[in-house]
Amino acid sequence: MSYTPSPADKFTFGLWTVGNLGRDPFGEPVRRPLTPVELVHLLAEVGAYGVNFHDNDLVPIDATPAEREQIVRDFKAALRETGLVVPMATTNLFSDPAFKDGAFTSNDPAVRAYALHKTMRAIDLGVECGATTYVFWGGREGVETDAAKDPVEASKRFREALNFLCAYVRDQGYDLRFALEPKPNEPRGDIYLATVGHALAFITTLDHPEMVGLNPEVAHEQMAGLNFLHGVAQAWEMGKLFHIDLNDQAPGRYDQDFRFGAVNPKSAFFLVKFLEDVGYQGSRHFDAHAYRTESYEGVKAFARGCMRTYLILKEKARQWNADPEIQALLAEINAGDQSPIAYSPATAAALKERSFDRHALGARNLAYERLDQLTVEVLLGVR
Repeated sequence: MSYTPSPADKFTFGLWTVGNLGRDPFGEPVRRPLTPVELVHLLAEVGAYGVNFHDNDLVPIDATPAEREQIVRDFKAALRETGLVVPMATTNLFSDPAFKDGAFTSNDPAVRAYALHKTMRAIDLGVECGATTYVFWGGREGVETDAAKDPVEASKRFREALNFLCAYVRDQGYDLRFALEPKPNEPRGDIYLATVGHALAFITTLDHPEMVGLNPEVAHEQMAGLNFLHGVAQAWEMGKLFHIDLNDQAPGRYDQDFRFGAVNPKSAFFLVKFLEDVGYQGSRHFDAHAYRTESYEGVKAFARGCMRTYLILKEKARQWNADPEIQALLAEINAGDQSPIAYSPATAAALKERSFDRHALGARNLAYERLDQLTVEVLLGVR
């Protein structure tokens, strides 16, 4: 079977992913910088559907208006030439020293105003390039010491900023939705809106909650030791899975951003199976980067690997869903009337009077060992 990506797969990468220079806290860059135009052509060569960017991935923060116009003109020409699209954009509110204590939650009101200024301009740029989803990762929205900020005041500031930007998008008539990207720590000691659950609760407090959803990332939830699939499922069930970042991660480590499926193929399998089973229509965005050991040929291998692994796991999910023994086990496990128990006074009264054989309930076998082993055998290619 061919595992060659097609536009229908909606595989995307950020300029910052394939453009990662291999720098880390202990080492200098190992790859030369490529221009946005070169990166667009690299992604077209490996078969990607789209490219995403932070504002300053495309336009340097100190670019003149004339330089900005030329860069954007060249970038859009490369998109037309290759057929790539821009489904998502975001703002870099974490690299510049101005944001060392946060952007929207900074204690300095001038920094908070600058963050809004920068984000509005970046939203304009994203929409100009075709983006319909706008991601917010609060990389500096946090603290190293709780003496520094009142977390209630920080939440108010974060809410004020998102309410402002929602109003701006509505006033401009943009077809744009916002997606919050949770992360528990790094580069701050503790980051606000640390998990999917934190972000979902926060969204309900906004002026326009219908405009704001989630962009969960595999590595970020796993850094906190959480089950990523469960977070994604909760966001989906609440209608808030606006975007998703795919990569891989060893739980408890720093943000590793490994190639998708590189660490835990079983977790990646259940994630792909879920996205395909529920009919998720958004981009499959790979927010990861190649090992520091690689040249740009290795970067291409990394990008191809992300997409190929997804497609392999998609086929494994089809096999799992079609496997007679697996489906028979699922039917046995889910035997009985699975209809919801809807409340009424009569139903409650009848349920209170119903007699249950708790010993029989406790004695019932649930063949999860066999089901899990069959799953492993599907993944290992022996079924």
